[in-house]
Amino acid sequence: MAEKKDGMLSPYRVLDLSDERGWMCGKLMGDMGADVVKIEKPGGDVGRNIGPFYHDEEDPEKSLYWFALNTSKRGVTLDISTAEGKDVLLKLVKTADFIIESFQPGYMESLGLGYTDLEKVNPGIIMVSITPFGQTGPYKDLKTSDLVMWAAGAGPCMRTFGDHDRPLYRMSQHPQTYFHAGTEAVVGAMVALYHRGSSGEGQHVDVSIQECMSFFPVGDWDLNRRFRPRGASMLPVEVRHIWPCKDGYVMWRYTGGPNAVRHSIPLVNWMAEEGMADDWLKNFDWENFSHFTTTQDVIDCMEEQTISFFMTHTKAEMMAGAIKYRIMLYPVAAANDMAESPQLAARDFWTDVEHPELGTTIRYPGKFANASETPPVISRRAPLIGEHNEEIYRNELEISAESLAGLKKDGVI
Repeated sequence: MAEKKDGMLSPYRVLDLSDERGWMCGKLMGDMGADVVKIEKPGGDVGRNIGPFYHDEEDPEKSLYWFALNTSKRGVTLDISTAEGKDVLLKLVKTADFIIESFQPGYMESLGLGYTDLEKVNPGIIMVSITPFGQTGPYKDLKTSDLVMWAAGAGPCMRTFGDHDRPLYRMSQHPQTYFHAGTEAVVGAMVALYHRGSSGEGQHVDVSIQECMSFFPVGDWDLNRRFRPRGASMLPVEVRHIWPCKDGYVMWRYTGGPNAVRHSIPLVNWMAEEGMADDWLKNFDWENFSHFTTTQDVIDCMEEQTISFFMTHTKAEMMAGAIKYRIMLYPVAAANDMAESPQLAARDFWTDVEHPELGTTIRYPGKFANASETPPVISRRAPLIGEHNEEIYRNELEISAESLAGLKKDGVI
Protein backbone atom coordinates (compact mmCIF):
# COMPACT_ATOMS: atom_id res chain seq x y z
CA MET A 1 0.00 0.00 0.00
CA ALA A 2 1.30 3.44 -0.93
CA GLU A 3 2.45 5.74 1.83
CA LYS A 4 0.39 8.84 2.48
CA LYS A 5 2.05 11.76 0.71
CA ASP A 6 1.12 15.03 -0.88
CA GLY A 7 -1.33 14.64 -3.74
CA MET A 8 -3.32 16.89 -6.04
CA LEU A 9 -5.86 17.61 -3.29
CA SER A 10 -3.70 17.16 -0.19
CA PRO A 11 -4.47 20.59 1.32
CA TYR A 12 -8.22 19.93 1.33
CA ARG A 13 -10.72 18.15 3.57
CA VAL A 14 -13.87 16.43 2.32
CA LEU A 15 -16.85 15.36 4.44
CA ASP A 16 -18.57 12.44 2.73
CA LEU A 17 -22.15 11.96 3.95
CA SER A 18 -23.26 10.15 0.80
CA ASP A 19 -24.69 6.72 0.24
CA GLU A 20 -23.45 4.51 -2.62
CA ARG A 21 -24.48 7.17 -5.14
CA GLY A 22 -21.66 9.39 -3.94
CA TRP A 23 -19.00 6.94 -2.79
CA MET A 24 -17.08 7.16 -6.05
CA CYS A 25 -16.82 10.93 -5.73
CA GLY A 26 -15.28 10.70 -2.27
CA LYS A 27 -13.01 7.82 -3.25
CA LEU A 28 -11.51 9.68 -6.20
CA MET A 29 -10.92 12.79 -4.13
CA GLY A 30 -9.31 10.67 -1.41
CA ASP A 31 -7.06 8.89 -3.89
CA MET A 32 -6.02 12.34 -5.14
CA GLY A 33 -4.81 13.19 -1.65
CA ALA A 34 -7.75 14.91 0.03
CA ASP A 35 -8.46 14.12 3.68
CA VAL A 36 -11.83 12.44 3.19
CA VAL A 37 -13.90 11.77 6.30
CA LYS A 38 -16.68 9.26 5.63
CA ILE A 39 -19.59 10.03 7.94
CA GLU A 40 -21.94 7.10 8.59
CA LYS A 41 -24.95 6.74 10.80
CA PRO A 42 -24.26 4.90 14.11
CA GLY A 43 -24.08 1.21 13.32
CA GLY A 44 -22.71 1.80 9.85
CA ASP A 45 -23.84 2.64 6.32
CA VAL A 46 -26.51 0.30 4.93
CA GLY A 47 -24.32 -0.04 1.85
CA ARG A 48 -21.98 -2.20 3.91
CA ASN A 49 -24.53 -4.98 3.47
CA ILE A 50 -24.05 -5.08 -0.30
CA GLY A 51 -22.04 -8.08 -1.46
CA PRO A 52 -19.93 -9.76 -2.51
CA PHE A 53 -18.18 -10.30 0.82
CA TYR A 54 -14.65 -11.26 1.76
CA HIS A 55 -14.53 -15.09 1.85
CA ASP A 56 -18.33 -15.00 1.39
CA GLU A 57 -18.82 -14.07 5.06
CA GLU A 58 -21.80 -11.70 5.25
CA ASP A 59 -20.51 -9.03 7.57
CA PRO A 60 -20.80 -5.22 7.31
CA GLU A 61 -17.05 -5.05 7.88
CA LYS A 62 -16.31 -7.42 4.99
CA SER A 63 -18.22 -6.01 2.03
CA LEU A 64 -15.93 -5.94 -1.00
CA TYR A 65 -18.25 -3.36 -2.53
CA TRP A 66 -17.62 -1.11 0.46
CA PHE A 67 -13.90 -1.86 0.32
CA ALA A 68 -13.63 -0.90 -3.36
CA LEU A 69 -15.44 2.44 -3.19
CA ASN A 70 -14.27 3.80 0.16
CA THR A 71 -10.49 3.60 0.00
CA SER A 72 -8.39 6.56 1.13
CA LYS A 73 -11.06 7.65 3.64
CA ARG A 74 -11.16 7.93 7.40
CA GLY A 75 -14.46 7.04 9.01
CA VAL A 76 -16.66 8.34 11.82
CA THR A 77 -20.22 7.67 12.93
CA LEU A 78 -22.70 10.50 13.50
CA ASP A 79 -26.46 10.93 13.60
CA ILE A 80 -26.88 14.33 11.99
CA SER A 81 -30.66 14.28 12.57
CA THR A 82 -30.13 15.01 16.28
CA ALA A 83 -29.36 18.44 17.68
CA GLU A 84 -26.08 17.18 19.14
CA GLY A 85 -25.13 15.50 15.87
CA LYS A 86 -25.88 18.66 13.94
CA ASP A 87 -23.59 20.65 16.23
CA VAL A 88 -20.77 18.16 15.70
CA LEU A 89 -21.22 18.28 11.93
CA LEU A 90 -21.09 22.07 11.93
CA LYS A 91 -17.81 21.89 13.82
CA LEU A 92 -16.50 19.59 11.10
CA VAL A 93 -17.80 21.92 8.39
CA LYS A 94 -15.69 24.72 9.81
CA THR A 95 -12.61 22.61 9.07
CA ALA A 96 -13.71 21.35 5.63
CA ASP A 97 -13.52 22.44 2.01
CA PHE A 98 -16.11 20.08 0.52
CA ILE A 99 -19.16 18.21 1.70
CA ILE A 100 -20.69 15.42 -0.40
CA GLU A 101 -24.27 14.33 0.22
CA SER A 102 -26.92 12.29 -1.58
CA PHE A 103 -30.02 12.70 0.58
CA GLN A 104 -33.43 13.43 -0.90
CA PRO A 105 -33.64 17.10 -1.96
CA GLY A 106 -34.72 19.24 0.97
CA TYR A 107 -33.60 16.83 3.70
CA MET A 108 -30.44 18.72 4.62
CA GLU A 109 -32.40 21.98 4.62
CA SER A 110 -34.95 20.42 6.99
CA LEU A 111 -32.14 19.78 9.47
CA GLY A 112 -30.78 23.30 9.14
CA LEU A 113 -27.82 21.89 7.21
CA GLY A 114 -28.56 23.12 3.70
CA TYR A 115 -26.00 25.03 1.69
CA THR A 116 -27.21 28.44 2.88
CA ASP A 117 -26.82 27.22 6.47
CA LEU A 118 -23.36 25.78 5.91
CA GLU A 119 -21.96 28.82 4.12
CA LYS A 120 -22.78 30.92 7.18
CA VAL A 121 -20.44 28.69 9.16
CA ASN A 122 -17.86 28.38 6.36
CA PRO A 123 -18.23 30.81 3.41
CA GLY A 124 -15.79 28.78 1.33
CA ILE A 125 -17.55 25.43 1.71
CA ILE A 126 -18.36 23.60 -1.54
CA MET A 127 -21.42 21.38 -1.21
CA VAL A 128 -21.80 18.57 -3.75
CA SER A 129 -25.28 17.03 -3.92
CA ILE A 130 -25.72 13.84 -5.96
CA THR A 131 -29.36 12.87 -6.50
CA PRO A 132 -31.37 11.05 -9.19
CA PHE A 133 -32.93 14.13 -10.81
CA GLY A 134 -31.22 17.06 -9.14
CA GLN A 135 -32.47 19.57 -6.58
CA THR A 136 -35.21 21.08 -8.76
CA GLY A 137 -37.90 20.02 -11.20
CA PRO A 138 -41.05 17.87 -11.00
CA TYR A 139 -39.07 14.62 -10.55
CA LYS A 140 -36.73 15.82 -7.79
CA ASP A 141 -38.51 13.89 -5.01
CA LEU A 142 -38.78 10.57 -6.83
CA LYS A 143 -36.89 7.60 -5.42
CA THR A 144 -35.07 5.48 -7.95
CA SER A 145 -32.55 2.70 -8.54
CA ASP A 146 -29.66 2.22 -10.93
CA LEU A 147 -31.99 0.47 -13.39
CA VAL A 148 -34.41 3.40 -13.29
CA MET A 149 -31.58 5.87 -13.88
CA TRP A 150 -30.44 3.93 -16.93
CA ALA A 151 -33.96 4.17 -18.29
CA ALA A 152 -34.45 7.83 -17.34
CA GLY A 153 -31.05 9.12 -18.39
CA ALA A 154 -29.71 6.79 -21.05
CA GLY A 155 -32.96 5.32 -22.34
CA PRO A 156 -32.04 5.55 -26.05
CA CYS A 157 -28.76 3.81 -25.23
CA MET A 158 -30.41 1.22 -22.98
CA ARG A 159 -32.84 0.38 -25.77
CA THR A 160 -29.91 -1.03 -27.73
CA PHE A 161 -29.01 -3.61 -25.05
CA GLY A 162 -29.88 -7.23 -25.61
CA ASP A 163 -32.06 -9.06 -28.09
CA HIS A 164 -35.06 -7.42 -29.73
CA ASP A 165 -37.45 -10.13 -28.53
CA ARG A 166 -36.41 -10.00 -24.87
CA PRO A 167 -36.86 -7.47 -22.03
CA LEU A 168 -34.49 -4.53 -21.63
CA TYR A 169 -31.74 -4.82 -19.06
CA ARG A 170 -29.09 -2.65 -17.46
CA MET A 171 -25.37 -2.73 -18.20
CA SER A 172 -23.22 -4.52 -15.59
CA GLN A 173 -24.09 -6.05 -12.25
CA HIS A 174 -23.10 -2.99 -10.25
CA PRO A 175 -24.62 0.51 -10.50
CA GLN A 176 -22.80 2.15 -13.37
CA THR A 177 -25.03 5.23 -13.20
CA TYR A 178 -23.76 6.00 -9.70
CA PHE A 179 -20.15 5.59 -10.79
CA HIS A 180 -20.62 7.98 -13.71
CA ALA A 181 -22.40 10.51 -11.51
CA GLY A 182 -19.61 10.26 -8.93
CA THR A 183 -16.92 11.07 -11.46
CA GLU A 184 -18.96 13.95 -12.90
CA ALA A 185 -19.41 15.23 -9.35
CA VAL A 186 -15.63 15.39 -8.92
CA VAL A 187 -15.41 17.51 -12.06
CA GLY A 188 -18.08 19.85 -10.72
CA ALA A 189 -16.30 20.08 -7.38
CA MET A 190 -13.00 20.96 -9.08
CA VAL A 191 -14.65 23.71 -11.13
CA ALA A 192 -16.15 25.12 -7.92
CA LEU A 193 -12.73 24.95 -6.26
CA TYR A 194 -11.20 26.89 -9.15
CA HIS A 195 -13.92 29.52 -8.76
CA ARG A 196 -13.24 29.71 -5.03
CA GLY A 197 -9.57 30.34 -5.74
CA SER A 198 -10.40 33.61 -7.47
CA SER A 199 -13.48 34.68 -5.52
CA GLY A 200 -13.09 33.15 -2.07
CA GLU A 201 -16.66 31.89 -2.38
CA GLY A 202 -17.90 28.34 -2.15
CA GLN A 203 -20.98 27.13 -4.00
CA HIS A 204 -23.55 24.37 -4.26
CA VAL A 205 -22.81 21.80 -6.99
CA ASP A 206 -26.09 20.13 -7.98
CA VAL A 207 -25.44 16.80 -9.75
CA SER A 208 -28.34 15.03 -11.48
CA ILE A 209 -27.65 11.37 -12.24
CA GLN A 210 -30.18 11.56 -15.07
CA GLU A 211 -28.28 14.42 -16.69
CA CYS A 212 -24.93 12.63 -16.29
CA MET A 213 -26.32 9.59 -18.10
CA SER A 214 -28.06 11.61 -20.80
CA PHE A 215 -24.75 12.13 -22.60
CA PHE A 216 -24.45 8.42 -23.42
CA PRO A 217 -26.69 8.39 -26.52
CA VAL A 218 -25.55 11.76 -27.86
CA GLY A 219 -22.44 10.55 -29.69
CA ASP A 220 -24.29 7.81 -31.56
CA TRP A 221 -26.93 10.27 -32.71
CA ASP A 222 -24.41 12.94 -33.74
CA LEU A 223 -22.45 10.42 -35.79
CA ASN A 224 -25.22 8.34 -37.35
CA ARG A 225 -28.42 10.40 -36.98
CA ARG A 226 -30.01 7.23 -35.70
CA PHE A 227 -29.96 5.03 -32.62
CA ARG A 228 -28.71 1.50 -32.98
CA PRO A 229 -31.57 -1.03 -32.95
CA ARG A 230 -31.63 -3.86 -30.44
CA GLY A 231 -29.98 -7.14 -31.31
CA ALA A 232 -26.46 -8.25 -32.05
CA SER A 233 -25.95 -5.81 -34.91
CA MET A 234 -27.09 -2.44 -36.23
CA LEU A 235 -26.60 -3.88 -39.72
CA PRO A 236 -29.21 -5.54 -41.96
CA VAL A 237 -27.47 -8.88 -41.33
CA GLU A 238 -26.48 -10.51 -38.03
CA VAL A 239 -22.71 -10.20 -37.69
CA ARG A 240 -20.46 -11.48 -34.93
CA HIS A 241 -18.11 -9.21 -33.05
CA ILE A 242 -17.28 -11.63 -30.24
CA TRP A 243 -15.93 -15.02 -31.29
CA PRO A 244 -15.26 -18.14 -29.21
CA CYS A 245 -11.75 -19.53 -29.22
CA LYS A 246 -10.01 -22.40 -27.46
CA ASP A 247 -9.90 -20.79 -24.00
CA GLY A 248 -12.24 -17.82 -24.17
CA TYR A 249 -13.24 -15.16 -26.68
CA VAL A 250 -11.72 -12.65 -29.08
CA MET A 251 -13.16 -9.51 -30.65
CA TRP A 252 -12.97 -9.16 -34.43
CA ARG A 253 -15.30 -8.79 -37.43
CA TYR A 254 -15.33 -9.18 -41.19
CA THR A 255 -15.06 -5.90 -43.10
CA GLY A 256 -14.74 -5.00 -46.75
CA GLY A 257 -13.32 -2.15 -48.80
CA PRO A 258 -10.16 -0.37 -47.58
CA ASN A 259 -10.62 -1.72 -44.04
CA ALA A 260 -10.31 -5.31 -45.23
CA VAL A 261 -6.51 -5.06 -45.24
CA ARG A 262 -6.54 -4.86 -41.43
CA HIS A 263 -9.45 -7.22 -40.81
CA SER A 264 -10.60 -9.81 -43.31
CA ILE A 265 -7.69 -10.33 -45.73
CA PRO A 266 -4.87 -11.03 -43.23
CA LEU A 267 -7.06 -13.34 -41.16
CA VAL A 268 -8.14 -15.37 -44.18
CA ASN A 269 -4.51 -15.58 -45.30
CA TRP A 270 -3.59 -16.94 -41.87
CA MET A 271 -6.46 -19.43 -42.03
CA ALA A 272 -5.32 -20.51 -45.50
CA GLU A 273 -1.77 -21.11 -44.26
CA GLU A 274 -3.20 -23.58 -41.77
CA GLY A 275 -5.50 -25.19 -44.33
CA MET A 276 -8.68 -23.87 -42.73
CA ALA A 277 -10.05 -21.61 -45.51
CA ASP A 278 -11.72 -23.08 -48.58
CA ASP A 279 -11.26 -21.72 -52.11
CA TRP A 280 -14.46 -19.67 -51.88
CA LEU A 281 -13.21 -17.77 -48.84
CA LYS A 282 -9.63 -17.43 -50.14
CA ASN A 283 -10.86 -15.87 -53.39
CA PHE A 284 -13.58 -13.72 -51.87
CA ASP A 285 -14.02 -10.19 -53.29
CA TRP A 286 -13.28 -8.16 -50.16
CA GLU A 287 -12.94 -4.89 -52.04
CA ASN A 288 -16.65 -4.88 -52.86
CA PHE A 289 -17.91 -6.61 -49.73
CA SER A 290 -20.43 -4.65 -47.64
CA HIS A 291 -22.63 -5.67 -44.74
CA PHE A 292 -25.39 -3.57 -46.29
CA THR A 293 -25.49 -5.49 -49.59
CA THR A 294 -24.50 -9.04 -48.62
CA THR A 295 -26.85 -11.81 -47.50
CA GLN A 296 -27.10 -13.70 -44.25
CA ASP A 297 -26.16 -16.93 -46.05
CA VAL A 298 -22.81 -15.40 -47.07
CA ILE A 299 -22.16 -14.23 -43.51
CA ASP A 300 -23.06 -17.65 -42.10
CA CYS A 301 -20.68 -19.40 -44.49
CA MET A 302 -17.83 -17.07 -43.50
CA GLU A 303 -18.54 -17.48 -39.81
CA GLU A 304 -18.68 -21.27 -39.92
CA GLN A 305 -15.10 -21.48 -41.21
CA THR A 306 -13.87 -18.69 -38.96
CA ILE A 307 -15.24 -20.22 -35.77
CA SER A 308 -13.63 -23.54 -36.64
CA PHE A 309 -10.29 -21.74 -37.02
CA PHE A 310 -10.61 -19.71 -33.82
CA MET A 311 -11.47 -22.83 -31.82
CA THR A 312 -8.07 -24.32 -32.64
CA HIS A 313 -6.22 -21.41 -31.00
CA THR A 314 -5.94 -19.91 -27.53
CA LYS A 315 -6.35 -16.22 -26.80
CA ALA A 316 -2.58 -15.86 -26.47
CA GLU A 317 -2.05 -17.52 -29.85
CA MET A 318 -4.68 -15.28 -31.43
CA MET A 319 -2.99 -12.22 -29.94
CA ALA A 320 0.41 -13.31 -31.27
CA GLY A 321 -1.09 -13.95 -34.70
CA ALA A 322 -2.84 -10.58 -34.69
CA ILE A 323 0.51 -8.87 -34.13
CA LYS A 324 2.32 -11.01 -36.69
CA TYR A 325 -0.31 -10.61 -39.44
CA ARG A 326 -1.36 -7.06 -38.42
CA ILE A 327 -4.98 -7.95 -37.79
CA MET A 328 -7.38 -5.70 -35.88
CA LEU A 329 -8.20 -8.39 -33.31
CA TYR A 330 -7.90 -8.54 -29.55
CA PRO A 331 -8.71 -11.16 -26.89
CA VAL A 332 -11.63 -10.46 -24.57
CA ALA A 333 -9.98 -10.17 -21.15
CA ALA A 334 -11.36 -12.23 -18.29
CA ALA A 335 -10.70 -11.19 -14.68
CA ASN A 336 -7.58 -13.35 -14.45
CA ASP A 337 -6.28 -11.86 -17.71
CA MET A 338 -6.56 -8.39 -16.21
CA ALA A 339 -4.85 -9.50 -13.00
CA GLU A 340 -1.97 -11.03 -14.94
CA SER A 341 -1.68 -8.30 -17.59
CA PRO A 342 1.98 -7.36 -18.22
CA GLN A 343 0.82 -3.94 -19.45
CA LEU A 344 -0.98 -3.11 -16.21
CA ALA A 345 1.90 -4.51 -14.17
CA ALA A 346 4.41 -2.36 -16.07
CA ARG A 347 2.39 0.74 -15.18
CA ASP A 348 2.13 -0.22 -11.49
CA PHE A 349 -1.64 -0.28 -11.81
CA TRP A 350 -2.28 -2.68 -8.94
CA THR A 351 -1.99 -1.62 -5.30
CA ASP A 352 -1.62 -4.02 -2.38
CA VAL A 353 -3.70 -2.68 0.50
CA GLU A 354 -3.20 -3.96 4.04
CA HIS A 355 -6.22 -5.14 6.03
CA PRO A 356 -4.75 -5.83 9.47
CA GLU A 357 -8.17 -6.67 10.92
CA LEU A 358 -8.37 -9.53 8.40
CA GLY A 359 -4.72 -10.45 8.75
CA THR A 360 -4.16 -10.12 5.02
CA THR A 361 -3.29 -7.87 2.11
CA ILE A 362 -5.76 -7.41 -0.75
CA ARG A 363 -4.80 -6.30 -4.24
CA TYR A 364 -6.86 -3.37 -5.57
CA PRO A 365 -7.11 -1.63 -8.94
CA GLY A 366 -4.95 1.40 -8.36
CA LYS A 367 -4.62 4.88 -9.79
CA PHE A 368 -6.99 5.96 -12.55
CA ALA A 369 -4.25 8.07 -14.17
CA ASN A 370 -0.52 8.64 -13.92
CA ALA A 371 0.77 12.05 -12.88
CA SER A 372 4.49 12.76 -12.78
CA GLU A 373 4.48 14.79 -9.55
CA THR A 374 1.23 14.00 -7.73
CA PRO A 375 -0.06 10.58 -8.82
CA PRO A 376 -3.32 9.35 -7.30
CA VAL A 377 -2.68 6.65 -4.70
CA ILE A 378 -4.74 4.46 -2.38
CA SER A 379 -3.45 5.67 0.97
CA ARG A 380 -5.55 3.43 3.24
CA ARG A 381 -8.20 0.72 3.18
CA ALA A 382 -11.87 1.60 3.68
CA PRO A 383 -12.64 2.49 7.31
CA LEU A 384 -14.24 0.22 9.87
CA ILE A 385 -17.44 1.44 11.52
CA GLY A 386 -16.52 4.45 13.67
CA GLU A 387 -12.83 3.63 13.35
CA HIS A 388 -11.64 7.23 13.61
CA ASN A 389 -14.19 8.63 16.07
CA GLU A 390 -11.60 9.13 18.78
CA GLU A 391 -8.96 10.49 16.39
CA ILE A 392 -11.22 13.08 14.79
CA TYR A 393 -13.68 14.00 17.54
CA ARG A 394 -11.30 13.86 20.49
CA ASN A 395 -7.98 14.85 18.97
CA GLU A 396 -8.98 17.19 16.13
CA LEU A 397 -12.26 18.76 17.26
CA GLU A 398 -11.12 18.62 20.91
CA ILE A 399 -14.42 17.27 22.17
CA SER A 400 -13.86 16.18 25.76
CA ALA A 401 -13.78 12.51 26.69
CA GLU A 402 -16.80 13.04 28.93
CA SER A 403 -18.83 14.67 26.14
CA LEU A 404 -17.79 11.98 23.70
CA ALA A 405 -18.93 9.27 26.09
CA GLY A 406 -22.27 11.06 26.43
CA LEU A 407 -22.72 11.27 22.67
CA LYS A 408 -22.02 7.56 22.36
CA LYS A 409 -24.44 6.70 25.17
CA ASP A 410 -27.18 8.77 23.50
CA GLY A 411 -26.63 7.09 20.13
CA VAL A 412 -25.35 10.25 18.45
CA ILE A 413 -22.07 8.59 17.45
